[in-house]
Amino acid sequence: MFNFVNRNPFGQKIESAVSTGQENEQRRQQQKDEDETNYLEEDDGDEVSISPQGTLSEDDIKYLVNEYISRLKSEHEGEDKIIQKLDKFLSKFDVKKFMKNNPNMTYSDFNMIMFNETADIVK
Repeated sequence: MFNFVNRNPFGQKIESAVSTGQENEQRRQQQKDEDETNYLEEDDGDEVSISPQGTLSEDDIKYLVNEYISRLKSEHEGEDKIIQKLDKFLSKFDVKKFMKNNPNMTYSDFNMIMFNETADIVK
């Protein structure tokens, strides 16, 4: 109710009980924030650095394409039309052309590209 600082005639500050409670709450919040910051700074030792991924070789791509198509077939097991289209895609797949169109491909790149290549087939 009285959220202001009163001055008495002797020049000393008189603070209301409400403002003291707010200051205590602010101090608790600041302490909590400092504790969280300290915890996060100490927690940096648990970080794991991820090394850059290498590019895929021709054999890697052949293997991954077969695995990817097999996984799609198992997901669409009862749908013969989609399985036929996936078989056709696999039979026409040219690794050299694929690598030429997508140079320096990593595993993550491969998954994105294969998703885009097969998205129309599995719709």
